Amino acid sequence: MLPAAKSTRFSLTDVMPNCLDALAGRRGPLGLPPVTHAVVLLVDGLGSGVLEAHRGHARTLSARLASDPPISSVFPTTTAAALASLTTGTSPGRHGLVGYRVLDPAHDRVVNQLSGWDADLDPATWQRMPTLFERAAAVGVRSVAIGLPRYRESGFTAAVLRGADYRSGATIAERFGVAATELAAPGPALIYLYVSELDVAAHAHGVDSAHWVAALESLDAAFASLVDRLGPRQGLLVTADHGMVDVPGESQVVPDAALLAGVRHVAGEPRCLQLHLETGVDADAVAEAWRASEGGRAWVATRAEAVEAGWFGEVDPEVLPRIGDVLVAARKPVAYYADPDDTARRMIGQHGSLSPAELQVPLLRYGAFAV
Repeated sequence: MLPAAKSTRFSLTDVMPNCLDALAGRRGPLGLPPVTHAVVLLVDGLGSGVLEAHRGHARTLSARLASDPPISSVFPTTTAAALASLTTGTSPGRHGLVGYRVLDPAHDRVVNQLSGWDADLDPATWQRMPTLFERAAAVGVRSVAIGLPRYRESGFTAAVLRGADYRSGATIAERFGVAATELAAPGPALIYLYVSELDVAAHAHGVDSAHWVAALESLDAAFASLVDRLGPRQGLLVTADHGMVDVPGESQVVPDAALLAGVRHVAGEPRCLQLHLETGVDADAVAEAWRASEGGRAWVATRAEAVEAGWFGEVDPEVLPRIGDVLVAARKPVAYYADPDDTARRMIGQHGSLSPAELQVPLLRYGAFAV
């Protein structure tokens, strides 16, 4: 049986709509009280499991673990899909960023959703849903997105952060300083703060490495300072786009050539391949071959099966061709590389699939939201 892509009452799609409710003086399903400023801190790669395992290195962040249950990310558990779901409040099947590498059917090519934007991929139409920042502007709420300077002009930023004023800081401390300045400005305001350093450290060194722990400690120190600055009607939520699984080099899998017969494009990510087939190739037969080979360490589904299982949430017809004909989602600590020379094989920390370590992310409440 295929697993569910949501294992908790709430998911990443609930976070920002509930913040807008709080800014409007309404209590949404999350029960957030009315506030003048709502801050959403998104820590890339900080799954609930890894935070719990390293709670001694993050005393301020971990202080709310016992009282604030985790929520579900979205599938695939990858930054492009998850951040688009966070900022639109919709499923990948609706906003259309259905993976790290996604088929562009109009041009018969696979496009990197974080860095592969060009003149043939318009952020305003490829990401199909209005953002919560645009919705905030429509009701007179100022929105600010705080991230790294190099992301200011990216196609991905234009796709998922449109409607927000972009502010930047090169370090964690600088970005938290910008957030503190925004909290001092008159409200109402929706403030999105992005931290990438833990994800970068995990990919390069793993989540149990000294590099990752150092990044967590730096984050917690800056975070504690920001929490101290929150006023009585200012609320802050901490969440993440996905968790992490360490995949050692000996657990990398290069599929036999027979498993890739009839495959035109390989999209997705190493822990969740999306195989787009040549015209006329039987997806059921390809899926069955993968199950026979990899069924012990991966969930294998055709597109129809994955959609029926709700992996991508509600799927609009325009988005359907972007999803692979066959999906191979790792359930053991393995990663699949169709190209044995793929430079991504240097990565240790990985994500993209449906394991609890990847799917469950924190939703920690501070300031006025600590109810």
